[in-house]
Amino acid sequence: MKEITLKVPDQKVDFVLQLIEQLGLETTSEFQEIPEEHKAIVRERIRLSNENPERLLDWEEVKDSFKFD
Repeated sequence: MKEITLKVPDQKVDFVLQLIEQLGLETTSEFQEIPEEHKAIVRERIRLSNENPERLLDWEEVKDSFKFD
């Protein structure tokens, strides 16, 4: 069995899903909701960065310090 990934415009999703169902094909959804706890962490980091922008590092200054194997 082959697995195919499709990128479908939002306005065509219902149509494509109906077509797949009529053809008797199997579908899976990998969409996962982001937990509220994770959203809260990101919101807090944004708030802290907005209050203290000097705590942020410039990407151009730090990107070369990363080591990838």
